[in-house]
Amino acid sequence: MDVTEDTLHGAAERAKFREMKEGTAEDWAIIGADYMQFAAGLPDRVLAHLRLLDGDFGGFPICRLEHSLQTATRAHRDGRDEAYVVMALLHDIGDTLGTFNHPEVAASIIKPFVSEEVHWICQNHGHFQGYYYFHYLGMDQNSREQFRDNPSFDACAEFCEKYDQAAFDPAYRSESLEFFEPMVRRVMARPINSLYAKVAEAKAA
Repeated sequence: MDVTEDTLHGAAERAKFREMKEGTAEDWAIIGADYMQFAAGLPDRVLAHLRLLDGDFGGFPICRLEHSLQTATRAHRDGRDEAYVVMALLHDIGDTLGTFNHPEVAASIIKPFVSEEVHWICQNHGHFQGYYYFHYLGMDQNSREQFRDNPSFDACAEFCEKYDQAAFDPAYRSESLEFFEPMVRRVMARPINSLYAKVAEAKAA
């Protein structure tokens, strides 16, 4: 029996082009429908990846997942809005695949769904968090000063002082990941700052 491509990869309708320049409206209607279905699963993929931090201590007093939960819990209990809390939850999600640039990984994930300031905080929190330990590693403790003139400087410094650097307490009672899951789903339900925001808006209408 011949093993066809449809047998290997499923018989779902697919575009016919071999190069994008050959694509037709019909091709892109197929791709667009699949794209939105795939995009709807983003919160599940993000939450699954966040769970990879469970049990990963890296020498810290608590594991990376607990640090993420604690950071988000502190922000939530301080009255921050859901977009901010989700940023706090995901701010270190890049530790696994972006070991040398984890803030940028997290910032890229949340960028379509949050304000410019919340995105900026996430993207640059590594420099600001370094204020508390860079000098012990032979690095510049005042690395954050390069951003002193940015209008979000104080907001990022506040995030690190109140929530991030404070979130390593083994005795702190954090909310569970399940507690934050509905927030993640609501925040990621519709992009507000994305190349594809208009497509998502049209499909949702």
